Amino acid sequence: MASVEMLMPKMGESIIEGTILTWLKKEGDSIEQDESVLEVATDKVDTEVPATHAGVLKKILVKEGDVVAVGAPIAIIEAENGNVDASPSPKAEESTNTPKEELIAAAPANTSAILEEAQTSQASNDSRFYSPLVKSIAKEEGIDANELAKIPGTGKEGRVTKQDMLNYLDNRSQKTAAAPVNTPAPSIAEPKVQVSISATDEIIEMDRMRKMIAQRMVDSKRISAHVTSFVEADMTNIVLWREKNKTAYRAKYGESITYTPFFIEAIARAIRDFPMINISIDEDKIIKKKDINVGMAVALPSGNLIVPVIKNADQLNLVGVSKKVNDLANRARNNKLTADDLAGGTYTVSNVGSFGNVMGTPIIPQPQVAIMAVGAIVKKPAVVETPTGDVIAIRHKMFLSHSYDHRVVDGSLGGMFVRRVADYLEAFDLNSTF
Repeated sequence: MASVEMLMPKMGESIIEGTILTWLKKEGDSIEQDESVLEVATDKVDTEVPATHAGVLKKILVKEGDVVAVGAPIAIIEAENGNVDASPSPKAEESTNTPKEELIAAAPANTSAILEEAQTSQASNDSRFYSPLVKSIAKEEGIDANELAKIPGTGKEGRVTKQDMLNYLDNRSQKTAAAPVNTPAPSIAEPKVQVSISATDEIIEMDRMRKMIAQRMVDSKRISAHVTSFVEADMTNIVLWREKNKTAYRAKYGESITYTPFFIEAIARAIRDFPMINISIDEDKIIKKKDINVGMAVALPSGNLIVPVIKNADQLNLVGVSKKVNDLANRARNNKLTADDLAGGTYTVSNVGSFGNVMGTPIIPQPQVAIMAVGAIVKKPAVVETPTGDVIAIRHKMFLSHSYDHRVVDGSLGGMFVRRVADYLEAFDLNSTF
């Protein structure tokens, strides 16, 4: 049997580190190739990491809660097959690579940013290396290099982890609240509210995903100037087409077609018409995105929400979008999404109509600048223009709610965009084939 290092896998384009959540196996356990060995958390998703080789888990190199760079060794496996792809260093756990070197090796595209962060740390007489996530939190909360150097780190080699930052910010907010009147007020992003609890109340601890959702929603309301425009769309053609073709569609493709692909197809077409909706903001710069990647909000059995992304949605036909929607929704509900499935979104749609809601005012997922909510499709009497005059007929109507960031999207663009989406939905051809 030969020993082989198991490395922290690459979990997405922008992911350069992950937090060890749980070891599913312990030292001495027999493992099969591709069997889940541990669970890792990134800022996008929690995922199980499979074994790279079959054999025995000889040694675990990192503890639960450690933040580990992509490409760094996390365990030693006694492989059953002597022909392994790589042999470990004599003492992997005593690797001489610094966290900076590990991050550069794992993500060479980020070399300049990593070196810049390391130089900043050295300039403040702080020899510790800080991950991009920690530096981002520090920048957002106004923590300078000197203050950052004083934060105790619980990670490997005393590194400051995300949780260390959150704990520090929580304590700092409490100290600020208790300070004299002439001191700065606590951050409005995290207001402290005194809650009374009685003996009959049930206290439920937020899980990790709910905490992340809560923080991102508060951040978005603080960052973006939210405005919402509404349009009512006539969905009659789409409803009639779907009712007529859904049985044949299932027979041909083995899966159902929902209304969501129609929404995504119309949104992707409208983005091509109004590309300045497909942007993000970097301080005082506008980043115009070439790819049209539409995220779709999916409700999970736990009650949480996750947003997988359909990449290059404008290049797919209705069947292609439908297959992507079904695949991502199924994997989301079965906790099978990868970090890449959640990355790169440039615009988002949320189907509040699936819960019977006629409309909603969604919160923009950062760093995007707009999101659309589609309401329930409801039968209504409506005035219909005909060659012989106006008539009242029963039509299938739906509200579209378009929330956008008024810092860069004015009412004219935000309003024209949602109107164009409605136009595409209303113009759907009843004679379309699949």
